[in-house]
Amino acid sequence: MVSIIIPVFNRFEMLKAAVISVLIQEDVEFELIIADDGSYDELGSVGSEVFDDPRITLLRLPHSGMPGKVRNLGAKTAKGEYLAFLDSDDLWLPGKLAKQLNVFTEHPEATIVHTRETWIRNGKEISQRKMRHKREGHIFSDALKKCIIGPSTVMVRQDVYGELEGFRNDLEVAEDYELWLRWTALHPIFYISEPQIIKQAGDWAQLSWKYGQIEKFRIEGLHDLVKSGWFENFAGKEYQNEAEKELASKCTIYAAGAFKRDKFDEAAVYQNLAEEYSVRE
Repeated sequence: MVSIIIPVFNRFEMLKAAVISVLIQEDVEFELIIADDGSYDELGSVGSEVFDDPRITLLRLPHSGMPGKVRNLGAKTAKGEYLAFLDSDDLWLPGKLAKQLNVFTEHPEATIVHTRETWIRNGKEISQRKMRHKREGHIFSDALKKCIIGPSTVMVRQDVYGELEGFRNDLEVAEDYELWLRWTALHPIFYISEPQIIKQAGDWAQLSWKYGQIEKFRIEGLHDLVKSGWFENFAGKEYQNEAEKELASKCTIYAAGAFKRDKFDEAAVYQNLAEEYSVRE
């Protein structure tokens, strides 16, 4: 069985479309856990009976604003051998789950399968022709650069998700980037090249836009892993070295941007970090 987790906060109308995109999945046994992060819109006032399907559970949670924590709490109640995540403003295409399960059947060694996305912003498709990063196999080097696995695209083995302790509970943004760093350092990635997801963006509230940029949060997640020696302890010294090099590069670029914005104290902090990890090369 597949346990599907939709984290949501104040997006009742969009949530209904996301739920429908789950319910049209065929030939797969699944449960759907809607993890509500303390919504106060219409979702906050309706009863669970509004989702009239025995496969759906509405999990009420106190508001945290941390998407990783909400997903993790949903995962704790999951009964499936596999987990799949769907953001409340995204949609799955028919057959998505069945295709991913086929990959797991054909490749028993697989721990994660993600798919290509179709990106829609304000009703218009966004071209991905310039996206040249590696998407399958050992992709750690590419995953260091930016987040290249969309949460709404993945299906993962629940036991491996548990071993990795899931998403970080305390990162408001880029919690997915941080988890995929740990995952790609330890496991090969499997991929379906045909789009199975419609990833939507528009004028509604999105955490990735809240601060105007997300690189600072990627640096935080990467820095914590590097500083703790996670890569060296679990994946090997070569992974630690590569992560330190990328951290120094990211900090150098971020410091230069902060300096241009006249944020001199912030620039100094990141430049010092860049110099610290450059020295270790």
